[in-house]
Amino acid sequence: MNRRRRGSLAGSPLLIGALTTLIAVVAVYISYNANNGLPFTPTYDIKAELPESSGLQPGNEVRLSGKRIGVVSGLVPHQNPATGRVTAIASLKLEKKVQPLSANTTTLVESVSTIGLKYLELTPGHSTQKIVPGHTIPVSQSREPVQIQDFFNMFDKQTRIAIEQNTNTFGNAFAGRGPGLNETIAELRPLVNNAIPVLHNLASPATGLRQLFVAFDKTAKQVAPIAEQQAQFYDNLDTFFTAWASAAPSLERTIEGGPAALHQAIYSLPHEAPFVEKTTEFMHLLRPSASVLRTSAGQLGHAFEVGAVNLSAASSVNKELATALQAFRAYTENPLVTLGFEEFTKTLQLGNPLLAGLAPAQTTCNYFTLAFRNLSNLLSENNGVGTMARVVPIFSPSGPNNEGLPSSAPANGPSVEREVSGSSTAAGNIIENNHLHYTPYPNVAGPGQPKECEAGNQQYAVGKTVIGTTATTLSTLHDETKRSENAFGEKYPSSTLKYFPSEGTSKGKQK
Repeated sequence: MNRRRRGSLAGSPLLIGALTTLIAVVAVYISYNANNGLPFTPTYDIKAELPESSGLQPGNEVRLSGKRIGVVSGLVPHQNPATGRVTAIASLKLEKKVQPLSANTTTLVESVSTIGLKYLELTPGHSTQKIVPGHTIPVSQSREPVQIQDFFNMFDKQTRIAIEQNTNTFGNAFAGRGPGLNETIAELRPLVNNAIPVLHNLASPATGLRQLFVAFDKTAKQVAPIAEQQAQFYDNLDTFFTAWASAAPSLERTIEGGPAALHQAIYSLPHEAPFVEKTTEFMHLLRPSASVLRTSAGQLGHAFEVGAVNLSAASSVNKELATALQAFRAYTENPLVTLGFEEFTKTLQLGNPLLAGLAPAQTTCNYFTLAFRNLSNLLSENNGVGTMARVVPIFSPSGPNNEGLPSSAPANGPSVEREVSGSSTAAGNIIENNHLHYTPYPNVAGPGQPKECEAGNQQYAVGKTVIGTTATTLSTLHDETKRSENAFGEKYPSSTLKYFPSEGTSKGKQK
């Protein structure tokens, strides 16, 4: 009876198929999750804080001395609330046999091959303290090597083109220079022999050469975040030196003028020293005014505030000014105006020699003002009905070739007139007046003339004929006109003075 039941159970195809399927499913599940550790196997769970994931993925291996000891079960980002730095927290499932790891264990993400597969390498330390399950290896104990993809990413298109150009340039530079290179290598042998003791000194621990490269590493890490800015800096340097090269001729001329400028500075700076001293003294004297400015700053601020109101009110004036400027622009665009200015310019050019000759006669000798003053006073005598001119006839002296009649030569004596006494001609001394005194072009301080006012100031030479300018220096003395005097130096009547205030009145001074 029992044999029948056992035989029927083993011979059931349905039961055999179900068991086979269950075994296959369990095998597939176990093989699928083998990377995450075998199920129901105890593990040593810790965490590691990495600078960045560097391509590390959940399921990647964790190795110790090259041997697989666990897997990466997960990766999550983490931001430090104090510094703001973002790191990656890797959850590790390790075999129990490596428990516990020392507290100074370091981590490093390595590449399995060039296709990008990564694993996490653990390097145990020698600390007596241990990592308990659930604790995290800090980021300070994680190293970040240069990844192969980062290395190859340096060789972008522009870099490859530059390397090709450099290789061609180096090839052209070394072409045909074999003998020179041989001579150079032969000459370098003494250098190598002398370099041996130098290299021994560098290799000595006392030189601290290792610390030099550590410092280089720290420097490279510090400048890495600004690599792009440094690249732009060198690009800008290229632009700058390109422009600098284009200005080389100008720089050469500037340098050529440098010695002369230095010699001039050597001469000028001692003369400028008094100016600097006076400026220092002036600034010292200006200090009291600056201290007064502290108390007057309020008034100045009020003035600026009121000025701002006035400026806002000046907008209407600006509008009118705009209209006026538009009219002035239309005036300047008129071709007749341009023609008029051209003609006026020509007139000034033609009249400039005349003005250049007449200007000294007025500015130095005051001739024109005196002429108009005397002309205004010619008819200043009032007889109740009108004005009259005072005229005094002067007759020419008697004698040969006198000026009263046509003569064959200039009057040059002898004289025949005698001194007049009373109403009759007395047999007195002869008056030496039959001599010509004529200066057609007297000196009036004009261009090319002595600075003197000869016209109207010549002295009568008794008994001597004078034609032309005299050799006597008369300087620039002349009669100065005043609005309060007539041509004879007499004061104007009070009725006239009310129209011409004198210098002593409250109306102001005459300049």
